[in-house]
Amino acid sequence: MEDQFRNRCETGGLRGDVVVLVYADRKGATAGQALGRRLHVHFHPTAERASAAEWARQPVVGLPGWPADLRVPDVHVVPVACLSEVPKPLQPVARAHFRSSSPVVPVWLDFGDTMQRTFGMTHAAENVAIIDTQGQVYGVLSGHFDGIRFQELVGSIDRLRRQAPPDARTAATPVNATQ
Repeated sequence: MEDQFRNRCETGGLRGDVVVLVYADRKGATAGQALGRRLHVHFHPTAERASAAEWARQPVVGLPGWPADLRVPDVHVVPVACLSEVPKPLQPVARAHFRSSSPVVPVWLDFGDTMQRTFGMTHAAENVAIIDTQGQVYGVLSGHFDGIRFQELVGSIDRLRRQAPPDARTAATPVNATQ
């Protein structure tokens, strides 16, 4: 996949952190955008007051009891627009639309139906794929996320952050250096 700026997008470079892909088709886009924003602000509270250019660079909220010498796993909330219905000749128009509506925050553009084929999708609703710190799919959810359901989602993400293995959080120490 690529974003609206034609940058290649993949989750592999985000290992060590939890990745939350928030995706929807055109009819679920508004709800998906609201959920993505709500998740990002929950895990990066200073983003609420940050400029658009600084929004994605805000620090992640810590975990209670987390060792001070270990990096806290971040949460990357990634918006994905599912655009498989857009014909190839009109894809540049769609990219231009996303560049103007989201000039700073990258939006992954799924013209090839990758999200539906890989994770499944409920149409006209927000969909979430959660990738753990090791790059494995933890779960896929869809529907409306308010109240208890949102808190359950946040709880699952925090559990994954807490379960991050030490080697995913810190530099590895060679075996012979400890002997």
